[in-house]
Amino acid sequence: MTDRYLTKSLAVIAMMVTPLLAQDPPPQAPPRQHPAPKNLKLLTPAELMPAMRSFTTALGVKCNFCHVEGNFASDDKPEKETARHMITLARDVNSKFPDGKMHVTCYTCHRGSTEPAMAPEGGPAPPAGAPPPPPPPAQ
Repeated sequence: MTDRYLTKSLAVIAMMVTPLLAQDPPPQAPPRQHPAPKNLKLLTPAELMPAMRSFTTALGVKCNFCHVEGNFASDDKPEKETARHMITLARDVNSKFPDGKMHVTCYTCHRGSTEPAMAPEGGPAPPAGAPPPPPPPAQ
């Protein structure tokens, strides 16, 4: 009798599970479509999103740091024009390397901060040929 009970139980479970497995998967949301970019002056549409992602990492900011919320084409925020100048600067510096690689990016100076790090902590390096600073006093 135990074998019969087990067989019937497995049959009932199989009948309950089979319809669940036969269902279509839930529909996937369509890929998010970004509106066509407007007011591009330096970047191509293909370069736009990778560049924006690199800026958020390099400066530690979100889109509204440079953009007017809801109107990405607007030039009302001065940070957007500053970003354009920095793109031009980085391109100019990188164009001077003979290997054609990108050596300088926003992150090179900004390191996740809105203000670039101009010198290491402790002040700027002494001029070339200057004697080294004295060692700190012994404690």
